[in-house]
Amino acid sequence: MGTEIYDIPFQRMDGSTTSLADHKDDVVLVVNVASRCGLAPQYATLEELQKTYSDRGFTVIGFPSNQFLQELSSNEAIAEFCSTTYGVTFPVMDRVRVNGRRTAPLYEELKKTGDAGGHDGRIRWNFEKFLVLPGGEVRRFDPRTVPDDPTIVGEIEAHLPR
Repeated sequence: MGTEIYDIPFQRMDGSTTSLADHKDDVVLVVNVASRCGLAPQYATLEELQKTYSDRGFTVIGFPSNQFLQELSSNEAIAEFCSTTYGVTFPVMDRVRVNGRRTAPLYEELKKTGDAGGHDGRIRWNFEKFLVLPGGEVRRFDPRTVPDDPTIVGEIEAHLPR
């Protein structure tokens, strides 16, 4: 994988372009989120991770996706839901496609990584997680793996400065 993952552009909700370049030395948890999904309560745990580790070089970045027909119809509605329902302070980007012909370039790259069960390729459901470690190495986690799973937390803590 390597440093090229840091150069892939994506859109913020306001339409401006950004990338992971500002996070080269950080641990980043990239998650495809959906407001109306049964896994949406994971937002609360993602926010707890953000609060616990953000001062040490960690961030969650949420990418809303309606690929599974469970996301709200506008960025404004998504932002309001995240803020009022779960108090989300981590960045939530513009809606993306995570599968198919118009897959977001960042997700094309992330999906090359397999999870512990060997699954790579297609995103299976909302809240699939990709931990991008300093230097661009990626770890992938199943949607049902909770954000504060000991394996995820262990990887975060192992790669953050003390």
